[in-house]
Amino acid sequence: MTAYAIAHLRRPATDLPDEVLDYMERIQSTLDPYQGRFLVHGAPRTEVLEGTFDQAVVIIGFPDYDRARDWYHSTAYQQLLPQRTDHLDGDCLLIDGVPPGYEAAATAATLRAAQEA
Repeated sequence: MTAYAIAHLRRPATDLPDEVLDYMERIQSTLDPYQGRFLVHGAPRTEVLEGTFDQAVVIIGFPDYDRARDWYHSTAYQQLLPQRTDHLDGDCLLIDGVPPGYEAAATAATLRAAQEA
């Protein structure tokens, strides 16, 4: 099942530091061994439909959760990571996707039955 690394980054008040640009130039080489690929990077075109949002979003897809986790904890990425975290505030998480054929209605029915039990 596909897994995702999702980062919600607060935009800096000034131009991006060279360290962040270097991070951006080098991150793909840390993703390649784990078959990670960018699905969203910064979201330059964003339409806020509810609430407020002035941050950047990054979504990286992986074939499965183990590869996503192995990438994040890899020596190569951990050595690179401070170039982003020392200069940009944000949140990052790993999350499983849903299986093929997933239906929210079926999940709702399961939750409803559990609540009524």
